[in-house]
Amino acid sequence: MGTEIETHIILKVKDMRMKKKISQVTLSQCLGMSSSFVSHVESVKRRAKYNINHLNEIAKIFDCSPKDFWPEKPI
Repeated sequence: MGTEIETHIILKVKDMRMKKKISQVTLSQCLGMSSSFVSHVESVKRRAKYNINHLNEIAKIFDCSPKDFWPEKPI
């Protein structure tokens, strides 16, 4: 997937996405990305990652803070 911090953030977004019952395609479309974007980010075989702007937009969609995706302590 990537570095430990990237993996942590990706898994945190995925967990929140699933709890809110938002599909990968729906989240991708809400971000204005291709319908496969979130699928690529969540795949261990792809190099796609969320950037800070993506996380800010996801926080708006999930009605949370962007810091909610980050670990409490440095990894």
